Amino acid sequence: MPADKAGIIPRLRPRSAFPTQPVRPLNERPMSTVLRPSACPGLLRIVQALDGGICRIKLNGGSISADQADAVADAAELFASGAIEATNRANLQIRGIGQQSAALIERLLAVGLGPRTAAGDDVRNLMLSPAAGIDRQMHFDTRALAEQILDTLQSHPRFHQLSAKFAVQLDGGEALAMLEHRHDLWLSAFERDGEVLLAFGLAGSPTDRAFGAVALEHGHALVVAVLELFLESARPEQTRMRHLLDELPLSAFLEQLRKHLPIKALSHWQRTAAADDLHIGVHPQNAPDRVYIGAVPALGRLDPAMLRGAAQLARRFGNGSLRFTPWQSLLVPDVQASDAAQVLEGLEQLHLLTRAAQPLSRLIACTGSNGCGKGLADTKQDARHLATLLPSALNVHLSGCTRSCAAAHCAPVTLLAVSAGHYDLYFRDATLPGFGALHARNLTIEAAATLLAARSRSPLDA
Repeated sequence: MPADKAGIIPRLRPRSAFPTQPVRPLNERPMSTVLRPSACPGLLRIVQALDGGICRIKLNGGSISADQADAVADAAELFASGAIEATNRANLQIRGIGQQSAALIERLLAVGLGPRTAAGDDVRNLMLSPAAGIDRQMHFDTRALAEQILDTLQSHPRFHQLSAKFAVQLDGGEALAMLEHRHDLWLSAFERDGEVLLAFGLAGSPTDRAFGAVALEHGHALVVAVLELFLESARPEQTRMRHLLDELPLSAFLEQLRKHLPIKALSHWQRTAAADDLHIGVHPQNAPDRVYIGAVPALGRLDPAMLRGAAQLARRFGNGSLRFTPWQSLLVPDVQASDAAQVLEGLEQLHLLTRAAQPLSRLIACTGSNGCGKGLADTKQDARHLATLLPSALNVHLSGCTRSCAAAHCAPVTLLAVSAGHYDLYFRDATLPGFGALHARNLTIEAAATLLAARSRSPLDA
């Protein structure tokens, strides 16, 4: 693809907005072998775990049509164990894949859930608000810009060199936004003097100090310039922006960036925190008499019947699509306010959690020893037990090892497995790295619940 005079790839003409994307033929047959060394599964690369293969389905803006959701349910049922996971980047995973991985991949590609090129599968790491385009607080609808960025990531071969973990966030100023995940590049919309601008930062999150801002029409060029500069500057072992900035002064990177596009200075701007319960329950949209309804599959795990049932509710009461969220939950958007009670009842009948006061709705747990060779405890079973012991809902993360696969941020409370049924207890501390401050060692779930209950009136969950 030719570059413009500044060396920036020209912006692509936006195609149809999310949730669906057209089916495009790949240059090669679907495969389950590794395209390049990586610990991350993709659609075309099945990664093995104790409970079978894992396939990760990256969703544009977290959105999936009801027909696509049915196809995921069918694939999980026909070619795997039936276990479907909502991830902390608003994607889906199918677990327990056996010998029929090629058939599973073909089924998902046929409904448009794959990348536009085989080599582009890894780099589709662009996270939006689950309420993009419908949030009452948004400054602009991010979906058209997001599709331009995704087009470029997949179609420009140079960007296929990026790590499968290299991640970008585009925040339109929505009230429903995950602001705690750290990204290699983040963009966050705000308004100044009647103009919508995009603040941006590197190796952090939108609640950090911004390094500058660009006009909305330069958003795509900013992303391209940052990625090109990263690839030009980083050594092969420097796979993330933070690795590069540990060695290269930030001022030097920004000086190079200014040669490609105009960057506005920012002072005293910082993204305000969002409410932490807008992903669950009924919430008004920016259109009159329309609401979205959020529900949490316990510990992020769905079965085919749950996914099909949610898809059917979306067809009957919504716009025929679902949106998955970084809180490992799902939304049914564009529901008439008068139908909200019926949708809530339908979601509850599917055993989805619809109230933030339910303790299990706030717990995070990785696969644990039941499915992962690195897991030291059965975290999902222990989390379910913990939920029965807590007197109120607390944000608690149970991790089977130090990798923290289930949480991309530091939770207010972390239980780190040390052996089967035993955990070290940490409380978040902004001055400390990792999980925070170690409070107690080698606790049983019952002992952990007692400590948490005793502290439940303190601001642990802030």
